[in-house]
Amino acid sequence: MYLNTLTKINNALRRGHERVKVPYSGLDFSVVESLAKYGYVDSVSKKGKGAKRIIEIKLKYKDGEPAILGLKFFSRSSRRVYVGYRDMKKSRDGYGYYFFSTPKGIMTNIEARKSKVGGEMLFEIW
Repeated sequence: MYLNTLTKINNALRRGHERVKVPYSGLDFSVVESLAKYGYVDSVSKKGKGAKRIIEIKLKYKDGEPAILGLKFFSRSSRRVYVGYRDMKKSRDGYGYYFFSTPKGIMTNIEARKSKVGGEMLFEIW
């Protein structure tokens, strides 16, 4: 699940690692691709075949500091949080993003508002 993947990325950044490998899942891959799109990780690639597939993530640093300064999780397996596009707000006065799982895929709050689609609020990143 994406919670474990994001926690591994965050921990690896705090330890100064260059890369991290996580087990492959479709949701995890689309979340990490979105992070790469917005500059929170350097690159993402799928490796292996079948049950041994992994996601290899090259981490990003800015002036020696991790690109991801903080994470906050909203939806969990025991509690889901859904938000309509009219109720979406800016994260950290525009310095962060909320990520949503929508019928059109994983989107940030800005993309979801433009597409006029709501969904499950996954996490906030800054």
